[in-house]
Amino acid sequence: MRVLLVEDDNSIAEPLADGLARYGMAVRRVGTGAEALAAVGAEMILLDLGLPDMDGLDVCRELRRTSTVPLIMLTARGDEADRVLGLGLGADDYMAKPFSVRELVARMHAVGRRAAPASPVDDRVLSVGPLRIDRRARQVHLRGAPVPLAPKEYDLLALLAGDPGAVVDRRRILETVWEPNFFGRGKTLDFHVASLRRKLGDPAWIETRRGVGFRLVVPG
Repeated sequence: MRVLLVEDDNSIAEPLADGLARYGMAVRRVGTGAEALAAVGAEMILLDLGLPDMDGLDVCRELRRTSTVPLIMLTARGDEADRVLGLGLGADDYMAKPFSVRELVARMHAVGRRAAPASPVDDRVLSVGPLRIDRRARQVHLRGAPVPLAPKEYDLLALLAGDPGAVVDRRRILETVWEPNFFGRGKTLDFHVASLRRKLGDPAWIETRRGVGFRLVVPG
């Protein structure tokens, strides 16, 4: 996920950017509203309200005139009126400081899922190198040969293949492939990853990012 972080306070921005990077996110940081309005290419905007050149609420208002990119406001303001106004201007969520990076990432994924458009028919077949995933038929082929997968193995592979090369964090996988607030065995996900690697014939297909999650890559 390409993230635009709009935050002028280095003591907040730097550790936050580092924390998001550990979850596989590419973070671009700017410190003013003007820079935020000029930035392009973001898939998620994290917007502080206390900026040096203009109020973050005004930045949100201007962004929403030209963009539908998911936006989460980050602010020390705990006032209900600010929250209501921010959401009314088009913010998708609102987090009061201080907050944990883990909670922020969970909210980012939730906002991203709500904002994602329905996949057109042509996107129901995913191709990642020699791997082909037919999401409508729930069938997988590798170099033309069928790969028989258990339901959860298929769901796991389809989730990773939805954004090849991107790291998907463990909590998102568990909540998507299994269920929200999943509290099953801690090794459930690792067991399914190991089984999926065996069936794909090369463990390099699924790369582990220790302490974060997994990503799908074409073996070299």
